[in-house]
Amino acid sequence: MASRRNQFDLGSLAIRFILALALVLLTYNPSDYSYVHWFRGALSAGGAGPEHYFVGVILLIGWVMFVRATVLSLGGIGIVLGAAFFGTLMWVLTTYGIIPAKSVTAITWITLVCVACLLAMGMSWSHIRRRLSGQYDVDDITEG
Repeated sequence: MASRRNQFDLGSLAIRFILALALVLLTYNPSDYSYVHWFRGALSAGGAGPEHYFVGVILLIGWVMFVRATVLSLGGIGIVLGAAFFGTLMWVLTTYGIIPAKSVTAITWITLVCVACLLAMGMSWSHIRRRLSGQYDVDDITEG
């Protein structure tokens, strides 16, 4: 019987998505409230302090964790297919007027959410694949 720690459900996926979305939007978003804007403002005001670099390192750690897990889990083909899925989805939504095609801000927000979705899927794909196929990854076998 699997322990609760090893179970994967919709809540697990949601937590991964929320963390990925936080990482993406804290790094950059078009609202001018992001690390990129904060750091750029500090540089233009005379220089960034240690707090800017400290937060940058924290974000970099998050990006490395998410991107590494995504690359290992989805692989190059999976990442290309995921990007193609979200790209064509945005194309369909703009074609039918659901997303305003001329709004750079709207497209940017939606693209950032798509990046977070791709990262969350990368963090979750091994669990999802195991559920769908019954096959374990090598990492799953060596951990348990």
